[in-house]
Amino acid sequence: MTDIEAVPAPDRPSAGVPAGRTVAVVGTGTMGQGIAQVALLAGHPVRLYDVAPGAARAAASAIGGRLDRLVAKGRLSADARDAAAGRLHTAADLVELADAALVVEAVAERLDVKRELFAALEKTVADDCLLATNTSSLSVTAVAGALRLPGRFVGLHFFNPAPLLPLVEVVSGHATDPAAADRAYATAAAWGKTPVRCADTPGFVVNRVARPFYAEALRVYEERAADPATIDAVLRESGGFRMGPFELTDLIGQDVNEAVTRSVWDAFFQDPRFTPSLSQRRLVESGRLGRKSGQGWYAYGEDAQGPVPATAAPAPAPQAVTVHGDLGPAAVLVELIEAAGITVHRAESRRPGGIEPSGGIEPSGGIELPGGNEPSGGSEPSGGSEPPGRIELPGGTFVALADGQAADLAETPTIHLDLALDYRTATRVALAPAAAVPAAGLAAATGLFQALGKQVSVIADVPGMIVARTVAMLADLALDAVRRGVASAEDVDTAMKLGVNYPRGPLAWGEELGWPWVLETLLNLHDEYPTGRYAPSQELRRRVVRLRAGEEGERS
Repeated sequence: MTDIEAVPAPDRPSAGVPAGRTVAVVGTGTMGQGIAQVALLAGHPVRLYDVAPGAARAAASAIGGRLDRLVAKGRLSADARDAAAGRLHTAADLVELADAALVVEAVAERLDVKRELFAALEKTVADDCLLATNTSSLSVTAVAGALRLPGRFVGLHFFNPAPLLPLVEVVSGHATDPAAADRAYATAAAWGKTPVRCADTPGFVVNRVARPFYAEALRVYEERAADPATIDAVLRESGGFRMGPFELTDLIGQDVNEAVTRSVWDAFFQDPRFTPSLSQRRLVESGRLGRKSGQGWYAYGEDAQGPVPATAAPAPAPQAVTVHGDLGPAAVLVELIEAAGITVHRAESRRPGGIEPSGGIEPSGGIELPGGNEPSGGSEPSGGSEPPGRIELPGGTFVALADGQAADLAETPTIHLDLALDYRTATRVALAPAAAVPAAGLAAATGLFQALGKQVSVIADVPGMIVARTVAMLADLALDAVRRGVASAEDVDTAMKLGVNYPRGPLAWGEELGWPWVLETLLNLHDEYPTGRYAPSQELRRRVVRLRAGEEGERS
């Protein structure tokens, strides 16, 4: 059962709003100005309207200034600038928008304000005028609820700054005519944007799927496993994200980001997957809103010092390791260790036919390093099954890829290694030692990764660490969104890469890591935190069952 109507991709061509037709933009703040600039440079006459006296004229002046700067940078010809400026007009009253072929609203995120505006617009424009809201958090269906012709109403969600970011979410409300959505999609494409189709669901694609990027970092911080600077550094330098969540929310504005999270959470009836953070709420209540207030998670200003992540001191590397099994997502480490001049021995599995983990999910691998309490001596953990994918050194300390469990739950002294987008290019890795790990074992693990050219951040033993829990949640939320008809798989990955600059689409990431790894990580997190937050989606469970069935069929 899906929670909304699926959005089918049309098999028919559709023409957008012709370049010669007028586009009206209502609301002339930063977003409204950006949308107007995009429409202007696509060849449309543009009319700006704002209820605040003088706001439309000020916006027109600001747009003209930006066009001048584009000319100065050589990105726009003077003739094109002059032509665009000649097409830009302001309106003192809504009646002056009567000839518009498209009206895009970018006013305050208040349902009553938007509904009142569109009720007035519907009395002004022609019946074939396309009406669009740029809302990022309100229901498109609700905004259109009182319209006489709700079929022509769509969401056109641009991302700030609109002239620079390519993504536009084209949102179909429950009453939106498919032809209207097609026209909006074609218009956005003609404007040089990359549109994606999505249904009217809380957060649409990006603000729905992206919640764990912020939420998991906040959870790690609230458990005192790492400070904001270290979490940001690990997600950037190991996870491959362009910005960490703490610096990004400081840029967005803590009030804005927290409001979106709370809106999505409320719209999903307090679904635990979207639970807001008390720490972020307190930050907002204290007025520490980020860059715009001079203080958020970090301090800003001339005298402010930049964030400094926790980084381990240099330690000696081991001379040799022994690899057991397949390291899975961390398999490339074997190649990197050999390239660093460390001898790698390969051990055969101690059980014929390989290792059969419980539950049919292959556990993540481990690296055994010197410095444990007792020599491993090749002994198996109690329970009878040898964990696959480890790299062994005498001493009995293991480094295992994070799998959603706490390192303290392992039967041998264990250090968890966080996931990386690509261990070859990652410049930092995170390690989380169990309480039983001796100092010599942690030093050996640190030295091993430093020998690979990585900086090492040691964090507290928190289930799923930082990158692993974040990516597992992102991948599953993306999978669930596709299952529920929010958008196609291709559009979800496109939206996350273009809308929030993810290094990889979450669905492609899940495929690369292996859906069994994603499921195992979430199941383990669910055991650690039995609140429902990490409960795997039905689609993830089914996908892994199908994968296992296919593997069994190939072997039979």
